[in-house]
Amino acid sequence: MRFDIKQIITATMVLFAVIDILGSIPIIISLRKKVGHIQSEKASVVAACIMVAFLFVGESILNLIGIDVNSFAVAGAFVIFFLAIEMILGITLYRDDEPESASIVPIAFPIIAGAGTMTSILSLRAEYAVENIVVAIILNIIFVYLVLKSSSKIERLLGKNGLNIIRKVFGVILLAIAVKLFATNINLLLTK
Repeated sequence: MRFDIKQIITATMVLFAVIDILGSIPIIISLRKKVGHIQSEKASVVAACIMVAFLFVGESILNLIGIDVNSFAVAGAFVIFFLAIEMILGITLYRDDEPESASIVPIAFPIIAGAGTMTSILSLRAEYAVENIVVAIILNIIFVYLVLKSSSKIERLLGKNGLNIIRKVFGVILLAIAVKLFATNINLLLTK
């Protein structure tokens, strides 16, 4: 086991920015208004299982189709780059339409453990130890659970401007991470 606080913090911040649960509060609130209750526990557990499973099985799937992790990380850097641009500029390039129901599937899969999250997990795997990424996933899921449980309180506390500021700050952080992922993995590919 190679637990590294720096790797855990970095992976946690990457996943926090990509999951963007604070930026999803308006969607969560509208879902809560439509259907009444969101199963925060089930959504969090299912999202955690999806992310951890993809962390361990994702590389095997890539190997099956003949793609190495570094190539996937370069592609992932582009996805993260566009997610960051979306967050900074306040435009929609990437996300699906707002889900119509608040079952586990729309919350756990498209909102929490979506394509950007899966790409980020495999991109992180190219650079960091698996156990540090697992800890980062667990920390993010705990935070996601707390946000899902208290989304209306958070919206009142931060307000629309507060949520926008947080989203833009994490967009810039995500942009820097995308550039770092790209630079590191492209160098590894070029030296092979």
